[in-house]
Amino acid sequence: MKNWLIFGMCCVIFAACGGAESDPEAAVRAWVADAEAAAEEKDRRDLLGMISERYADSRGNDHERIGDMLRMFFFRQQSIALLTGIDEISLMGDSAALVQLTVGMAGTNNSALGISADAYQFEFELEVIDDDWMLIGARWGELGENMR
Repeated sequence: MKNWLIFGMCCVIFAACGGAESDPEAAVRAWVADAEAAAEEKDRRDLLGMISERYADSRGNDHERIGDMLRMFFFRQQSIALLTGIDEISLMGDSAALVQLTVGMAGTNNSALGISADAYQFEFELEVIDDDWMLIGARWGELGENMR
């Protein structure tokens, strides 16, 4: 479960390596779509490139720890499918955003059932750093439970 959570967070938060667009909301939406695609392709390098080196969350994770979790998750999953819905985008000027998402995740693996599926809520803090939207912090929880 924890791996799904971290994976979902990374999938949703990583995207839009193309820099800040003139319309910040459109840029954030593109970031989410690109992150989803990179996660489904199990592209750890692209996902880590969308996370600030200064990333920190209330669970004690940093950039390196997220990278380790992605490595483990991608190793365990043969295939990954995400269904991402943006619930709300709150912009703070042209350079910061708070994004609330709901993500359904499914994957095939070598477990007894051969498939796993979960749904989570995420809240991502994004900031424009060197002309690119980057994830600087996140909170998450299983759908219907409190985020932390």
